[in-house]
Amino acid sequence: MNQSISFILISVLFCLALPSSVFANEKAESEAIQAAKTWLTLVDQGKNSESWKEAAHYFKNVVTKEQWSQTINGVRKPLGKLISRELKSKVYATTLPGAPDGEYVVIQFKTSFENKKSAVETVTPMRDKDGTWRVSGYFIK
Repeated sequence: MNQSISFILISVLFCLALPSSVFANEKAESEAIQAAKTWLTLVDQGKNSESWKEAAHYFKNVVTKEQWSQTINGVRKPLGKLISRELKSKVYATTLPGAPDGEYVVIQFKTSFENKKSAVETVTPMRDKDGTWRVSGYFIK
């Protein structure tokens, strides 16, 4: 048997040996990343009310629309326009400090803004009760 066929067989066997939860987590991560990107587009466009409306139920119970608008304006406006954003990391979790148990994906983006060339945005989508991934947390460092 040649080496490439052996490698393919080993790869297939390895994938078959992985628990199905690994693939479920990958699907969850992919859906959460898409939800985060969609939500970040609203934030990038200054659509604060819409970003609050599209956030997770948990988020809206903790932060009022007015609080969110003031906070995000204070944080994002000084940074200027978005230049680039690239996925840095993603971690699936079922527990996070200070948050109820559930399904979360902690996502970090390497981001560049007009007035801050190097930043890390942490966006944490959670699976809401209706099964939809929505953002429950946002932080820029």
